[in-house]
Amino acid sequence: MTLTFETGKTYSTRSICDHDCIISITVERRTAKMVVTTEGKRLRIVEDYKGNEAVYPWGSGYSMCPMIGADDVRA
Repeated sequence: MTLTFETGKTYSTRSICDHDCIISITVERRTAKMVVTTEGKRLRIVEDYKGNEAVYPWGSGYSMCPMIGADDVRA
């Protein structure tokens, strides 16, 4: 079962370097290839190693960039 991002839900992850740094996004709307956050940021959807949807909220240009997956929904 492939998990996908859903409108209105908040997803989060922790920074690799600082456990106290939590990176969160709330999905305002989405298309097949793009997620738009409530802050207006457009993020391209990629597939993670488990086959679920994922986004890179700070970009993917460095080795320890955070990745938020569709299975990282905040309760």
